Amino acid sequence: MVRSRGLAVAHAGELNVYWQESQVDQQAKTPRRMIDVVYNIDCRSLPVDHAWALSHAVIAALPWLPEDPCSGVHTIHVAESGNGWMRPEAPDALLYLSRRTRLVLRVPAERLNDARQLCDQTLDVAGNRLAVGEADERSLSDSTTIFSRYVLSDEIGTEQQFLQAVHACLGTMAIKPSKMLCGIEHGLRTPEGLLPARSLMLADLTSDESLRLQEQGLGPRRHLGCGLFIPHKGVRELHPVLE
Repeated sequence: MVRSRGLAVAHAGELNVYWQESQVDQQAKTPRRMIDVVYNIDCRSLPVDHAWALSHAVIAALPWLPEDPCSGVHTIHVAESGNGWMRPEAPDALLYLSRRTRLVLRVPAERLNDARQLCDQTLDVAGNRLAVGEADERSLSDSTTIFSRYVLSDEIGTEQQFLQAVHACLGTMAIKPSKMLCGIEHGLRTPEGLLPARSLMLADLTSDESLRLQEQGLGPRRHLGCGLFIPHKGVRELHPVLE
């Protein structure tokens, strides 16, 4: 167990986890201004590392998107495995999308009609055809366990340094997480170079903290899907490993 500035970071195998006792949940009181717009898509495949290509294509069609720093483009995710198939790791390897796969944008609620302008457009994402269909509005979840696949930080460094930097950043947002779990470092390719990022799970937030963080995001590059949080099942199954 490593303690630094009041943080407790437990090491269990390759896991690096910030962990405190649960706090009492509170009902969300702040009016919500952000929503997710969920599009049906027709796309056979995309490369594993498609964040920049997808962002570039979406912003070309919706040039107003970067104007709001909280707006973003979720990367497209597929199941880790199924029918003998395992998700590849190489950045240029292809992910094969199913008919249930969706494209999701996070935008201000008042931009819903503007976001619908993406419907019926065909995007070129790294040479892959992505046809956009109808869109539905989805409210942000009040789940107290949320997850981001990519979070950028000035102190990406070690897992401990990353968690400390995240904890400090959350503190400026009046968010006090009791449980944090980060993943291994990954790089996102962009024309300006490789951006180091880690996945991040936060648990036992209050509903208000969860919704506030989903609306504001964490760190830069929301248009690349970084710092965008979604609901997660939870981390309680990991507790025995950490004891």
